[in-house]
Amino acid sequence: MHDLTGFQRDLLYVTAGLERPHGLAIKRELDEYYDTDIHQSRLYPNLDTLVEKGLLYKRRRDQRTNEYGLTGRGTRELDARIAWETRYEDRMSGASTG
Repeated sequence: MHDLTGFQRDLLYVTAGLERPHGLAIKRELDEYYDTDIHQSRLYPNLDTLVEKGLLYKRRRDQRTNEYGLTGRGTRELDARIAWETRYEDRMSGASTG
């Protein structure tokens, strides 16, 4: 996960949080978070990179739509990232109350 960009990590988080995520649903979530329009020329190459790295799978939902999801490896990597972030969040909250 250390070799991913922040945007790619955000793609993993969003994909994990959506039910049956497809490109436009992922794009909508990121548009809202980033408060700007995420262009398809940025979205789809990054999704493809995550598929190539074995973190996401991609399957055809219909003639025009691909569905994405976390692979087992993607889930493990995301869980490890969340644990790592939580460790530092816990330290920050302990410092602010102590």
